[in-house]
Amino acid sequence: MLKSLTLQDFVIVRALDVEFDAGFSVLTGETGAGKSILIDALQLALGARAESHVVRDGAARAEITAAFDLPASLGPWLDDAGFDRGEEGTLLLRRIVDAKGGSRGFINGSAATAAQLREVADHLVDIHGQHAWQGLTRPAAVRALLDEQAGIDTAPLAAAYEAWRQASQTLASARTRQGELASERERLQWQIGELDRLAPGEAEWPELNAEHQRLAHAQALLDGASQAAAAIGGDDDEANASRLVARALSALEDVAAYDTRLAAVIEVLQGAQAQLDDAGHTLHAYLSRTELDPDRLNELDARLGAWVSLARRYRRPPEELPTLLAEWRAALAALDAATDLAGLEQRVAQARAAWQAEAKKVSAARQKAAKPLAERVTAAMQQLGMAGGRFEVALTRVEGPQAHGQESVEFLVAGHAGSPPRPLGKVASGGELSRLALAIAVTTAQSRQAGSAGRSAASPATLIFDEIDSGVGGTVADAVGRLMKQLGRSAQVLAVTHLPQVAACADGHFVVAKATEAGHTTSRVQAVQGEARVAEVARMLGGERASGTSLAHAHELIQQAAGAA
Repeated sequence: MLKSLTLQDFVIVRALDVEFDAGFSVLTGETGAGKSILIDALQLALGARAESHVVRDGAARAEITAAFDLPASLGPWLDDAGFDRGEEGTLLLRRIVDAKGGSRGFINGSAATAAQLREVADHLVDIHGQHAWQGLTRPAAVRALLDEQAGIDTAPLAAAYEAWRQASQTLASARTRQGELASERERLQWQIGELDRLAPGEAEWPELNAEHQRLAHAQALLDGASQAAAAIGGDDDEANASRLVARALSALEDVAAYDTRLAAVIEVLQGAQAQLDDAGHTLHAYLSRTELDPDRLNELDARLGAWVSLARRYRRPPEELPTLLAEWRAALAALDAATDLAGLEQRVAQARAAWQAEAKKVSAARQKAAKPLAERVTAAMQQLGMAGGRFEVALTRVEGPQAHGQESVEFLVAGHAGSPPRPLGKVASGGELSRLALAIAVTTAQSRQAGSAGRSAASPATLIFDEIDSGVGGTVADAVGRLMKQLGRSAQVLAVTHLPQVAACADGHFVVAKATEAGHTTSRVQAVQGEARVAEVARMLGGERASGTSLAHAHELIQQAAGAA
């Protein structure tokens, strides 16, 4: 539920703070007073597009803050998105628009994008504009409305259609490119064959280089190892490192008993002697296993030359040849699949069957929901001056897979008894269109509220009707007021209206008026009760100057509405 709306320097509003209650409330006022300003401001707070003209003349920025009761369905979303849940179950949305059109959004004090504000809005508010009937002439909007009433999730259907579409495109492309694909396949096979003859191993290139370097310098390695072995344990006593260390140890061990400080030196020499012995053994083993191998060196030269030759031909570093071979094999497999028309046709058939299965589920749900929706709207039409009128939901089969299913959805209406139902968009009377839009809006809102407890994501608790009763009057206006009051028992309903009969039915009444302050026009909103409310309804009945008759009539309307409740 919307708890409050605060505006600062918005259009012609300098500062405004309005608190709302549950039930059915109306916003009224003279033409041009700015009755829809509050709705426009609320839409901005809910992520609508921001433009510089919303900033009041002379101000640097406009600021809108909307406070809502936090719905249970929104809590997990806030947690996942990293927003705080707020205090005492309150959700605070804030939007700032500067004079250049830039904007910033906030959710419970944390920065938020306009897209995130719009996601939140889906849980909070459902707005029906004064031109709501226009959407009812667009096939996509009509279909979406029926799907919402049926509780249909169309995501699996859309995914199945996309899979079928991509499979069909792949098949069509393969059919038109058979010659080109065959030529490409032949080229790849030849290249793969050439690399297959080399058979480059994944880690072979660095291993070949290491072995080649070792064999190419084998004589130098043998000479160095031999000289090192001789220096460690050769026949020359003066140049034998191991014997020299042993001699040093012997000299110290003879006198170590006289000074304990020599123990550390002895320990170091003992370690050095052990390491020299190990090094000597290792070098002798190395010399016994290492020999010149010119034949193997020639093999390595040839192998490395083959690697380098292919690398130059295909303009790749030698170490990338194994990766290149894998890429070509994958490309060949893809070409094989692309030229396998029978396999591609089977994929298309399977994808179409999967789409058909999803489409049947959606069709069954639409068929099930269409008749009850038509009956409820027809019943509402009887109350809105269209006695004998009839509303129908027409489902027409379409050829071929479609993203939205296997049927089109259209609203048909007969304005009075005996007339055949016609497409809603062809109804001539603007008044009828407005009443039909109102009947549909109220009906769908009622069913949405009634079914919210059974769905995982609850329906918005606030419903807004922005002059949707345009073109309605007389006894029909009484019915509109009663319908909205009835709806207000299960949801918070806000209506911008020019009808006194609707205003008389409201639980809360706000009057929007213009005033001049320091040469600037401003808009104010004031909650009215008692005689002030009677005077406003009288103004709506009889013009700016309320007469005694209009006051009496206004009082009677309010009393009748209260009695009907």
